[in-house]
Amino acid sequence: MTAPLFGASQLAVSVLSAQSLLTAFGVLGVGVVMFAETGLLIGFFLPGDSLLFTAGLLCTGSGRHSVKLSLPPLLVAAVVGALAGAQCGYLLGRKAGGALLARSRSVRLQEGAHRAQELLERYGHAKAIVLARFVPVVRTVLNPMAGALGVPARTFTMWQVAGGLVWSLGLTLGGYVLGSSIPNVDRYLLPIIAVIVAVSLIPLAAELYRSHRAAKAREVRG
Repeated sequence: MTAPLFGASQLAVSVLSAQSLLTAFGVLGVGVVMFAETGLLIGFFLPGDSLLFTAGLLCTGSGRHSVKLSLPPLLVAAVVGALAGAQCGYLLGRKAGGALLARSRSVRLQEGAHRAQELLERYGHAKAIVLARFVPVVRTVLNPMAGALGVPARTFTMWQVAGGLVWSLGLTLGGYVLGSSIPNVDRYLLPIIAVIVAVSLIPLAAELYRSHRAAKAREVRG
């Protein structure tokens, strides 16, 4: 009798859990999630940061997990998914304009779109595209937003590649290094992921603080 294509673990997979996704789909799942989270508006809820970090951790074979991933194909999947997804999102935005976002009823998605537009207007194309990579939801909506607002394709491509490489490789290798250095580090996975997400917001917070100080300085001089 032929074995079913998907086992019980695949049927019971939780798309909100990095460990569940990796157990069910492995390296392939990383590439698909990276593409969906950065290229398709429906992927805004996917756990991009925690997935990359956890996948890097699982490459070490340490801890209690039965899953062990291979680092080279993982890095390729993470980078290809992140870069191809962002470019796809940009092209969709360029062709469909703001209609994709306008039709969405998700409050979280609309808030992300508002923040993405603010980033583009306040910091310019290059800085906004790089910063958005490190902010959940914003990294999903900024790509189609950039296309809809007419950001030049060459500018978008250059900076999304730069930001995508730092984000995808940085988090994956961070998980790998930590897993290789600390025995049973997976016991502290949830608090570590919380710290990773908080740290990823530092560049945006720093830019907001700098912008606020610059605005106050202009007011004083005026």
